[in-house]
Amino acid sequence: MNTLCSVKPCRVARERSWPLNPRETAHQWIDNYKDWLDGVGVIEPADRIVVAFSGEGSGIEELTWGQRAIWNAMTEQQTSLPIGGWLPLPEGTTVQHLAAELRFHMSRHQSMRMRLVFDENGKARQSVTASGEIVLEVFDARDADPAEVAEQVKKQYMDAPFDYAGEWPVRMAVIRRAGAATHVVSILCHLVTDAAGGVAMMADLSNLDRETGAVLAPVTAMQPLDLARWQQTPAGQRQHASSLQYWEEQLRGVPSYRYAESTDKREPRHWEGQLFSPAVHLAAHALAHRLQAASSQVLLAAYATMLVRLRGVDPIVIRPVVSNRFRPGLADIVSPINEAGLCVIPVEGAAFDEVVRRTRRTVIRAFKAAYYHPEALDELIAVIAKDRGEELDLDCFFNDRRPGGGSAETAIPTAAQIREAQQHSVFRWTLQQDKPFGRLFLHIDDFAGPPEAVTLTIRADTHHVPPADMQACLQGIESLLVEAAETYGQLK
Repeated sequence: MNTLCSVKPCRVARERSWPLNPRETAHQWIDNYKDWLDGVGVIEPADRIVVAFSGEGSGIEELTWGQRAIWNAMTEQQTSLPIGGWLPLPEGTTVQHLAAELRFHMSRHQSMRMRLVFDENGKARQSVTASGEIVLEVFDARDADPAEVAEQVKKQYMDAPFDYAGEWPVRMAVIRRAGAATHVVSILCHLVTDAAGGVAMMADLSNLDRETGAVLAPVTAMQPLDLARWQQTPAGQRQHASSLQYWEEQLRGVPSYRYAESTDKREPRHWEGQLFSPAVHLAAHALAHRLQAASSQVLLAAYATMLVRLRGVDPIVIRPVVSNRFRPGLADIVSPINEAGLCVIPVEGAAFDEVVRRTRRTVIRAFKAAYYHPEALDELIAVIAKDRGEELDLDCFFNDRRPGGGSAETAIPTAAQIREAQQHSVFRWTLQQDKPFGRLFLHIDDFAGPPEAVTLTIRADTHHVPPADMQACLQGIESLLVEAAETYGQLK
């Protein structure tokens, strides 16, 4: 029987470190997973429902370029990079409804029934199975708040490392109270999908008859096995070669630069800070309208400007995370397809409107060249670094995770409204950890409100970027955008 009181006495889960070694065998991994379960508190489900599934396509193939990029990030950062969360359920939703949804997703999307296989050198490939079974776990909240139980199950699912070779990359649970389903928890390994792919997956639910479980239409989206095969064709290799040509042109011309040693090294070493800002939400929208640019381009220009001020190098090199779903045939793909582009943005001596124009021009080329084989790019970077006689430091990223890059049509705010909104901004430190997440990474997310806002999340290695610079970067972006909205407020 499941209750919140069934948690085993234990040390906290985050105390355990998980180096995810791709050469580790599945047997070794399972032993480690059992050790993890022995060391943390877990809620036991009241029931486990076996869900059978069957779908089209099976076999072993190379990882797609997007999957390879995610896998490299997972191994470097020593985490499964799990995505997902929990949601309250509409009244009348049953456990059977959710079992049907899980069966539908597993049958439709190859990346959800994919596991990894490794060769003798530890290289990972995708292995897709046509049919199988997965477990839907059911947790009873009993007298506890079902939302709190859902949050605890979510944390439990996210903290437990995935068994890439032996486990389906999907964890799903239903929370019940008094026999009624109240919440659903869904956590996916990042190899399954990315943010836009998750949206596509949810949109595909319109092809499921919720009451009968009948499938209303066939799958039309590209599947990862087919994409991996296309990427190895002459057409795929031409795209790859074109992308690498752009990268080589840019990297041979960028200035010499490496992150300086931080004057404020911290332990734990890797920090995360977040700025909640209604003002950035309004100012970016106003400037995008007045400067005829995308909101994401405005934010990237502001980020570049602050980095030049703080790091003292110009032009600045930033790698924006690019969703390749703008390419033909990839709009509805569920499998991850993001890769990092390369923007070289000159800032010094230019007014902010000119920086935005420069950013817009470089973004267009950078996005076209953000589709390549990650290992081949790493080899090219190593060759260029050797030719230049210096390491190329490219560990500076920008990831706008807002749907459509924050391009929704809304009323244009005034400068006074933007200034007033700045009074509601809040900065806080949100995480310190020993596991790395890169030297410098800026994430942009929407906050639905009220009030509507943007959250800017900065992650950095404090041995290279001191915490004061991290905070100054976020607050500087906000101040820059607020001031620019006043300066360009009369533009039409």
